[in-house]
Amino acid sequence: MAGEVTMKDLLRTIPQIGEVVAMTIRPERKMDPIYVEKVEAVAGSGLSGDHFAAKSIKREVTLIQAEHLNVVEELLSREVPLHMTRRNIMVKGINLLALKGQQFTIGDAVFEGTGECYPCSRMEANFGPGGYNAMRGHGGLTAKIIQSGTIKPGDKVALI
Repeated sequence: MAGEVTMKDLLRTIPQIGEVVAMTIRPERKMDPIYVEKVEAVAGSGLSGDHFAAKSIKREVTLIQAEHLNVVEELLSREVPLHMTRRNIMVKGINLLALKGQQFTIGDAVFEGTGECYPCSRMEANFGPGGYNAMRGHGGLTAKIIQSGTIKPGDKVALI
């Protein structure tokens, strides 16, 4: 039928515009993440100052949805701050999993969603018994940086 909407069309239709809420980096491997007011996303490397930079092209940056942290907080009956999730960028207002396999902008940087960001065993240590399972399905998105740029809270997150 002419004019029928395909699954491909639906996957490319993301009218929502997200917003960066907060960002963290970990300068050293076992160090707790620290909050930053702005960070440089470097294509082919990762976030400037983050120990994970240049270690994995598919996981240069990790993102998590603020809305999902609300769910995890309900499951754990406790506050879940961004740094304890060990993710780099928290956004609100856009479904991050819809950006998997897509290119999107954050500020003036361009990213490509490469996959789901699954929880690690540190979630149990950070949140106590059940922390790992509370994060399952709510871990966010991994991405690679296509075009370098500076990111700060309030920057928009949008599909290209």
